[in-house]
Amino acid sequence: MFELLKFMAKKKKYYVVWEGNEPGIYDSWNACQLQIKGYPNAKYKAFKSKEEAEDAYHGAFGDYIGANKKPTTATLSEDKKAEIVWDSIAVDAACAGNPGVVEYQGVDTQTGYRFFYKKFPLGTNNIGEFLALVHALAYLKQEGRHDLPIYSDSKHAMAWVKKGKCNTKMQRTRATADLFDVIKRAETWLAQNTFENELLKWNTKEWGEIPADFGRK
Repeated sequence: MFELLKFMAKKKKYYVVWEGNEPGIYDSWNACQLQIKGYPNAKYKAFKSKEEAEDAYHGAFGDYIGANKKPTTATLSEDKKAEIVWDSIAVDAACAGNPGVVEYQGVDTQTGYRFFYKKFPLGTNNIGEFLALVHALAYLKQEGRHDLPIYSDSKHAMAWVKKGKCNTKMQRTRATADLFDVIKRAETWLAQNTFENELLKWNTKEWGEIPADFGRK
């Protein structure tokens, strides 16, 4: 269950860079970023232990990234591509019914690499979009990436984050109790933390679906 990164509890991760400026295993996100920034179609992934990272580094990228690797907006014209801040995170939510099963994820805008994914048995799309943005903010603060913008295609979620309040009309019930606990933690995080990351609106009309889109439309 998502607990807003356990209120920022730091967990050690190891990053494998299969293709980048200098392939290898790195023990911090900042070090990994130096190897993938500016490198077209960089291939990398985080692991929870050094042993897992070493096994992965000696294996094939495709065996580990799987469904986390999504194609981005490769068909855009060069002029349209130039409008996008590629060094960023993109977030999105999907809901099977509204309300219904809701899930969200955050990915690297350029490569489609998935940074996080969460799913709840009952919620709304707007709630998912809101939680995705707060999760991205908490994740980037934990990683020390205050400079990285976050794309969302939801004006509602962006407004809710700026106000620090999930302004949903959905009611708390036994079925949604866990979800509302997470919403409360997200609101508390916003109240207790500041952030410098810019929240950017994804221009779906001009650029197509946001890279974090679940592709189920």
